Amino acid sequence: MVSQKDFHKINDWLWELPQDFRADMRVPVRVYVSEEMLAEAFKDNSLFQAMNVATLPGIQKYALVMPDMHEGYASPIGGVAAIETAEGIVSPGMCGYDINCGVRLLRSAQNENSLRPYLDKLAVEIQKRVPSGLGQGRQIKLSNKEIDGILEEGVKSLVSKGYANPEDEESCEASGRLPWADSRMVSRRARDRGRDQVGTLGSGNHFLEVQKVAEIFDETIAQGFGLFKDQVVLMVHCGSRGLGHQVCTDYLKEFIPLMEGKYKIQVSDREFAGVPFASPEGQRYFSAMAAAANFAWANRQMITFFVRQAWQNVLGEKGGRLDLLYDVAHNIIKKEKYPIEGREVEVAVHRKGATRAFPPGSPEIPEKYRPLGQPVLIPGSMGTASYVLVGTPGGEASFFSAAHGAGRAMSRHQALRTVSGPAVVRQLQQQGIIVRCESVQGIAEEAPIAYKDIESIVEVVQQANLARRVARLKPLAVIKGE
Repeated sequence: MVSQKDFHKINDWLWELPQDFRADMRVPVRVYVSEEMLAEAFKDNSLFQAMNVATLPGIQKYALVMPDMHEGYASPIGGVAAIETAEGIVSPGMCGYDINCGVRLLRSAQNENSLRPYLDKLAVEIQKRVPSGLGQGRQIKLSNKEIDGILEEGVKSLVSKGYANPEDEESCEASGRLPWADSRMVSRRARDRGRDQVGTLGSGNHFLEVQKVAEIFDETIAQGFGLFKDQVVLMVHCGSRGLGHQVCTDYLKEFIPLMEGKYKIQVSDREFAGVPFASPEGQRYFSAMAAAANFAWANRQMITFFVRQAWQNVLGEKGGRLDLLYDVAHNIIKKEKYPIEGREVEVAVHRKGATRAFPPGSPEIPEKYRPLGQPVLIPGSMGTASYVLVGTPGGEASFFSAAHGAGRAMSRHQALRTVSGPAVVRQLQQQGIIVRCESVQGIAEEAPIAYKDIESIVEVVQQANLARRVARLKPLAVIKGE
């Protein structure tokens, strides 16, 4: 059994479990937390899961865990593993079911005072235009040709149709498209599940929020990002819906017998279900994963299109434009290169519940942000603050990764036993926050008490120099699924 005394303190914000703690670990485990947060981490299996990540064939340097960590499928949510592409594996479980679940932030020219009289009507209009909830889709279903275009081109496929503009494309991670995507690697079942879900929010912790910029920490970077005090912004958090879930399901089912039979790969938990990254099967999954990621970017882009319609319908011309500041993924696998033991190594960085956070000058971020660094978006739980940060050079220690959100502190069942949906709505209304949700059960499951303290998480990210605070965002209206 692992305990807190087994972790070595590197500094106040970083702790290490040595590689020799367990015979099958190939690298140490590094955990970005305060001492108090480390003590709390033993309440679930996330640290045990992190040790399992450290056993993956081809893993380099460390198995990393972000401060919002909690127990997940195979890996902890908040897990990061850089696995050598030449000799290592690729693991669908280490990417997650909701491929390219991510966050985007839209900025307006309005301030809170000018929007407040329209806020309730805006929330109603957004909820009407953006379907939300488990399995909810749109009335129009995509043809095979249309869904192939989205799977292979992502946001780019929507520009010519008028659902996106070139600035939207430029303001996404990877321009909203992974070019190695191959729609042929996505099953018919996955396609059918996603056919009517482009432009839909989904359920669980997915949300759409109208927010205001409550505090600026770095005026120069904020100005470069187009942010100002009391500005109204809108945040979208969702992913690849049923399509991405099915892609993960399909390849896990295929990989388990391949791993144990054809490739004789041993992992400490079958949920990792990996095959060699360079194998034909590994490359098929990598292409399917990319296609699902493209679907997710297109989904968030279509939501943006409908939000813009709602904005114009409520505010008219005086509302001005809603421009995309940035869109970043946090369940994804990317090929990247890093200096490791004196040589440059190509790795497949598996980020599960972790976001990229590249520094100034990086070719990985849009040209307009290169002098500043990558915008890093960390949403809070319902009714709590969210943050805009910027990537820093110090992030190289984590393969330029940072936390992706608040992270669950209790299960959905525990949340339901602890608090009622109507009580949460009343609490938020007392804070001046409007809530629109199809299900009071969904509200209870996602109550603020069910999540970790976002302020503590962002403090670790800042102090560990993974990213630097730029602005704090306060919710004004929350639109959720079930």
